[in-house]
Amino acid sequence: MDLGINGRVAVVTGGARGIGAETARVLAAEGAKLVVSDIDLAAAEAVAREIQGLGGHAIAVRCDVANEAEVGQMAAAGIEAFGAIDILINNAGFNRDRYLTKMAETEWDAVMDVVLKGAFHCSRAVLPGMMERKWGRIVNIASRSVFGNPGQTNYSAAKMGLIGFTRALSLEQAKYGITVNAVAPGFVETDAMRALPTYPKLRELALAKNPVGFLGAPDDLASAITFMASERARYITGVTLYVTGGRFSS
Repeated sequence: MDLGINGRVAVVTGGARGIGAETARVLAAEGAKLVVSDIDLAAAEAVAREIQGLGGHAIAVRCDVANEAEVGQMAAAGIEAFGAIDILINNAGFNRDRYLTKMAETEWDAVMDVVLKGAFHCSRAVLPGMMERKWGRIVNIASRSVFGNPGQTNYSAAKMGLIGFTRALSLEQAKYGITVNAVAPGFVETDAMRALPTYPKLRELALAKNPVGFLGAPDDLASAITFMASERARYITGVTLYVTGGRFSS
């Protein structure tokens, strides 16, 4: 199936590893040109070189999405390299898990700043060009944790906020040919997840609650994200696609 994104330019934030890196690879395999954005420049460069080695087009840009100036520089680098930005994957994010009574304000703010403010900064940076060209795709990476996980009041709130952001922005931008959707992963077996000391227990619990009987891989998410970023999804906007193996409750 031709997804209609050959030659389009895509920015993937948090693109150096995990779901972000795999999404960059899948988008590149469909012919998109990639701006691999991450706070870890060396890791982002490794992903960009991998794409280039397979015949694709990619650059790596260091960017803290919570910093408006750095986001502006990242967007400018993508436009300078490829002429435009057509697709934005707001994937950057991380956990700072702690029960609320023990959570520091800095832990709350750090998650909110990257997940929510980051999506705000990045979307605002790329939207004028999309509006001018009357075509664009924004895909925000939410989470199954919007249904609530103990120890994740900050993360759950930020990701639920991202869903509200998605719905509102989709209504603002529909008349410009721009769709805005969210993809919400469940438990995904990334390298970062495997590195957690609690990983064996987390995996056991996730498997026990997962209706399909297996856990997701980064490619499962990358495929869904790429579809939502494609021309094939032109009549879908303002929705959240749950890629969880059927698991919703905690």
